[in-house]
Amino acid sequence: MKKNLNIVSSSHLVSEHSAELSEFEFGLMVANSAFNRWMVRCMSAAGEKNLTAMEVSLIHHVNHRGREKKLADICFVLNIEDTHVVSYALKKLVKLGYVSSRKEGKEVLFGTTASGAALCEQYREVREQCLISMLQESGIANDEIGDTAKLLRMLAGLYDQASRSGASL
Repeated sequence: MKKNLNIVSSSHLVSEHSAELSEFEFGLMVANSAFNRWMVRCMSAAGEKNLTAMEVSLIHHVNHRGREKKLADICFVLNIEDTHVVSYALKKLVKLGYVSSRKEGKEVLFGTTASGAALCEQYREVREQCLISMLQESGIANDEIGDTAKLLRMLAGLYDQASRSGASL
């Protein structure tokens, strides 16, 4: 008889209705920490040692599709509620010369500079060398990763709805 051992960080939160959700949450916490550490280290290997995980995420999103973006749109797409944190990080990226900003009416638009785009490309090369090569050797199929990504997005929606419900209590 196989005993189900859920690996969790907070046993007092395990629900008899879904112990798996507690196991998922623990995995998400561990994965989030590992991913943040990876982004910082990858960016350091790419040549910029002074960026936080948030700043790395932002420069990549601002660089995405080569189009300028508004602060509100950046926060919306990345699901970041605190615009002040994003604004502060973008100002740092502007000061470092990786991101440009310009006013258009009442809006400020952000885009990557040539050096910001080059840094993103260098990050991509380090990512290919260190991470993608390991992924290919791991035996994890790309369609499994895609299915997991879809599940994460669906669960993010549930957590967002639960956050709204919790805020109304």
